[in-house]
Amino acid sequence: MTDTTTQTRHPWRSVLFFLRDVLVIFGIAIVVSFVVKTFLIRSFFIPSASMEQTLMIDDRVIVNELVPQVVSVEHGDIVVFKDPGGWLPARPPIEVSPTQAGVEWVLSLFGLASPDSNDHLIKRVIGLPGDTVQCCSAEGQIIVNGVPISEPYITIPPGETRASAIDFNVTVPANSLFVMGDNRYNSKDSRYNTETPSKGFVGIDHVVGRAFVLSWPMSRWEWLSNYPEVFANVPPAPAAQ
Repeated sequence: MTDTTTQTRHPWRSVLFFLRDVLVIFGIAIVVSFVVKTFLIRSFFIPSASMEQTLMIDDRVIVNELVPQVVSVEHGDIVVFKDPGGWLPARPPIEVSPTQAGVEWVLSLFGLASPDSNDHLIKRVIGLPGDTVQCCSAEGQIIVNGVPISEPYITIPPGETRASAIDFNVTVPANSLFVMGDNRYNSKDSRYNTETPSKGFVGIDHVVGRAFVLSWPMSRWEWLSNYPEVFANVPPAPAAQ
């Protein structure tokens, strides 16, 4: 004799099993995305013009979070870092609804939103610990450890010939970096933050990671170079020898 009750329940059981599998897959995807975002890579959008023309406002970059904990920082790297203190203007807290906050949190797990981008900065590494960085040579170039460097990535206004509008001569402290924006005449970088607690340097422990891909807009997708040829002739800092 056929059990009609059991036959009737089968379609519902199939639907429940399907929903269970979907929830399990979704849960695994969230966990994997969280692990990747926390330990490997994450996305940031560009909030300012300080890196033009390399990076434009609202561009999105993918950041390798293995730098600097696993992979060391190199000359020319484009790094994202937390404010060392006093670099960013004070901002009032932005009020968001619980729904909006929840949506942004979920999207951030998949790299589709970057709610904390405005709390970070992005610049190019010019000086490593122990380096002496100066401006400028007779040709208007930045000098690193006595060697003038030719920087093809920088933007300077028409009529200007110097890689920096101001002169400086600094030695980078241990565990710190000297950073500059590619948009040299419109970047409040290490040159302009000498009165802050960090004296204009960025502690390596403040670095979130190295930007290695320009991911959005897709029309401008590219790998982000650290231009090793620019620094090829720069000798190691005395402290690093």
